[in-house]
Amino acid sequence: MNPVNYLYLAALLFTIGATGVLIRRNAIVLFMCVELMLNACNLAFVAFSRMHGNLDGQIIAFFTMVVAAAEVVVGLAIIVSLFRSRHSASVDDASLMKL
Repeated sequence: MNPVNYLYLAALLFTIGATGVLIRRNAIVLFMCVELMLNACNLAFVAFSRMHGNLDGQIIAFFTMVVAAAEVVVGLAIIVSLFRSRHSASVDDASLMKL
C-alpha cells in the first residue's frame, strides 16, 4: 500500500475531528474529537517516517501519545468535576465554573 494513502486517511480523520470540535457542544464528544485529531497527526508522522526511511516520525508519534495520555487524565478530571457540579457535560456550562 502506498504511504500517500495513509496521508489521505490522516487528512480525512483530522477533518472529521476538527468538524466535531467546531460543531459539537458536549465535552466528552469534544474530547474524543481532539483525540481523533491527535491520532491523525500520529498517522501522518508515521507515514512520513516510512516515506523517508527514518524513525524520527515514529519517535514524535510516541511522544504525542504520551502527551495524549496526560491530556486524558487532566481532561477527564475536568469533565468529571464539571459533571458533578452542574450535572451536565455541556461546554456552555464550563464558563460557570469560575470562582
